[in-house]
Amino acid sequence: MIQEEGKLWKKGYRVVVGIDEAGRGPLAGPVVAAAVFIDKKDFSLLRKNKFVRDSKELTPKKRKEVFEPLIKKVKWGTGIVSEKTIDRINILQATGLAMEKALKDFEKRNKIKADFAILDGIMKIDIEQKQKAVVKADKKVLSCSAASIIAKVTRDRIMVRYDKKYPLYNFKQHKGYGTKEHVRKLKKHGLCPIHRKSFKH
Repeated sequence: MIQEEGKLWKKGYRVVVGIDEAGRGPLAGPVVAAAVFIDKKDFSLLRKNKFVRDSKELTPKKRKEVFEPLIKKVKWGTGIVSEKTIDRINILQATGLAMEKALKDFEKRNKIKADFAILDGIMKIDIEQKQKAVVKADKKVLSCSAASIIAKVTRDRIMVRYDKKYPLYNFKQHKGYGTKEHVRKLKKHGLCPIHRKSFKH
């Protein structure tokens, strides 16, 4: 892990928030972002937790185990952008919008103002705070790793709820990603209301 948060604290920034998303690639469902602030006193403790890392490196079971204690330890917020909005403005713009919403939710939920945002990837978002994009920040920056877990588990739970509404597609298993099973069910049943019409199926 690189010490982006520590470097920014030394420069005088107090509330440094890491932002990451889940769900850019699926054929169905929303894109979800999370914004996370880790207090200095908890930072070194969480750094030693080998399970606070990029959510893609954890099994679904381990992500669930990490999620509950994590949301009690950090300050966080989430932003959700629907498949309909994704179709209207494209996935890149929708991802940025989800990140912006996550930061607003973070500030509203915790009643504090962020003064710097570290983003996973190469994009820039429309916020008043200073920001820095870091490639693979979900692997390198602790607050972004925590955000990746919160975003992923939040989105997975949404897709499990959708599975009950649209049981023909088995969303609880593949979470809307283009697996062989999902593509097979799409060919058999066609699109349902949460499929992204602008994506190739």
